[in-house]
Amino acid sequence: MRSSITGRSGGVRIRRATARDAKRLTRLVTRSRAYEGPYAPMAEGYKVGPDYIEAHEVHVAVDDDGRVLGFYALVLSPPEIDLMFVADDAQGRGVGRLLVGHLLDEARGAGLTAVRVVAHPPAEGFYRSVGAERTGTVAARPPAVMWDRPELTLTVDGGP
Repeated sequence: MRSSITGRSGGVRIRRATARDAKRLTRLVTRSRAYEGPYAPMAEGYKVGPDYIEAHEVHVAVDDDGRVLGFYALVLSPPEIDLMFVADDAQGRGVGRLLVGHLLDEARGAGLTAVRVVAHPPAEGFYRSVGAERTGTVAARPPAVMWDRPELTLTVDGGP
């Protein structure tokens, strides 16, 4: 299982999120530079609550000091990445790839063969770089989502 990396800024490990992480995960979403400008309305007022964390497969990447660097939420039925965020200052350090690797391990363990991704448009390149294939487009749903989003599929291989 791909569950840790070590780099210039120390180690990063992934653990299951707890209800106590809710405020930190919410801040990660609402402060993300990816949701500035025309995308800002989607993140305004967004909340990752303790009940959400308890109901879904939510995992966080943390550094040696326990700082949350990123997280993902995997919905098992139907299989889909509901949320995936990496802190702005942690991007480019392999945290997103580590999270995707962990997510695929969890999906494999749950018996899934593929995971749907409805991506934030600027994140499509990242998902394609980790093996997701574009399968279509999800139309805008005003007023919640004002833009079309790429739909992709991450195939869950048989593992090592």
